[in-house]
Amino acid sequence: MSTPASRLLAALLLALAAGRASAADAPAVSEPQFSSGWRFEQRSGAAIYGALCAACHMPDGRGARGAAAYPALQGNAKLASAPYLLHMIVNGNRAMPGFGSQLSNEQIAAVASHVRQRFASLPTGEPAINPADVQALRPAPQSSSPSTPAASAVAH
Repeated sequence: MSTPASRLLAALLLALAAGRASAADAPAVSEPQFSSGWRFEQRSGAAIYGALCAACHMPDGRGARGAAAYPALQGNAKLASAPYLLHMIVNGNRAMPGFGSQLSNEQIAAVASHVRQRFASLPTGEPAINPADVQALRPAPQSSSPSTPAASAVAH
């Protein structure tokens, strides 16, 4: 005897079984989807873009307007300048936060290279950004010695 409740239960069981099959067929995730702590754990440029940039600039790089304006990366001529892009990622500007304290030089180089290759319409053969390029644009660490009055005042 088939009741509406038994048909619903059968449909739910079939959907659950189908969900398990497709989950089993899905490829294993090679990079974390979420990061723990204050640093991002993703390593590839595409994974970092998906975890960090796509929320504002959108997965297709077309940007968005609404509560705020998020500039398009797709076809953005400013991306041809690697120093500009690196400065934006490391330091931010106005509404865009800087991510220099949350990403390593390797991660910044990876996501910057990904953004330029995917959205900037650069000529083929354009060299990828490397971690040394990122380090060169980071602010130099402030050296201080405990014997200087200014350093000891800051330390207390």
